[in-house]
Amino acid sequence: MNKAEGKKTNWHDPLHIGWPLWVVCGASIFFLLVPVLLLVPMSFGSAELIEFPPSKFCLDQYRKFFSHPMWQDAVLTSLQVSALTSIASTILGVLASMGLVWGNFRAKGIITGFILSPMIVPLIVLGLAYYVFLAKLGLIGSRLGLVIAYTPLTLPFSVLPISATLKGFDRTLENAAMNLGANRFQTFMKVTMPIIRPGILTGAIFAFMIAFDEVVIALFICGSTAVTLPKKMWDVIRYEIEPMLPAISTLLLLLAVILLVSIGLLQRRQAKRFEAR
Repeated sequence: MNKAEGKKTNWHDPLHIGWPLWVVCGASIFFLLVPVLLLVPMSFGSAELIEFPPSKFCLDQYRKFFSHPMWQDAVLTSLQVSALTSIASTILGVLASMGLVWGNFRAKGIITGFILSPMIVPLIVLGLAYYVFLAKLGLIGSRLGLVIAYTPLTLPFSVLPISATLKGFDRTLENAAMNLGANRFQTFMKVTMPIIRPGILTGAIFAFMIAFDEVVIALFICGSTAVTLPKKMWDVIRYEIEPMLPAISTLLLLLAVILLVSIGLLQRRQAKRFEAR
């Protein structure tokens, strides 16, 4: 064997990808994470202005946030709108995924593209379109208007994980259940639903996260009576310097980490289930 062939680099091994790529990856991670992580120590400051490093570490900003009625109203509005959007998006996502994965019809590609289009269309275009539509219905400044606007936006993120789960589903289990006397609804609840539950929960969590963090469409729809937390933060950034913002951002970061960990656990559970088969 030639020595050159014996020492051939295994490019699939991450230890042999070379130091330039490691430098690029490390710099990218540093650039993405450090500005966000700097908000955490800043959130424990007590000054009237945002400062780094904080001159004094305390929980004053968190106390102000949890005791301020306007901020708590914004949090409650965001939670209500996000929960309702997640429920609506998940139900529609299950129905759409079943039709797209198991159905056999000519317009499947067109319908799939239509459902996934909110991932491509600019948010400001969607916001303007929903503003014109909801204004005619008198739903500007209402939680229902936000749910109607957010449901199509979050639907692709529900359809994708649910469809991925359905593609690995063995439909002979449904046929066996129906042969034993179960109707379609009983078959879905007792056989299909438990198996695809990880995908459904993943889609629901993604829909909740997107609806909770969205601000562009909220600028068009919220008005002054249904202000979400991101919309409230945007107003504060525009009109005043509020030292409470790093504390709020830290809480949102913690929520995102919790939800992402939940998604990872669900995906691991689903992978183990498929390996067991």
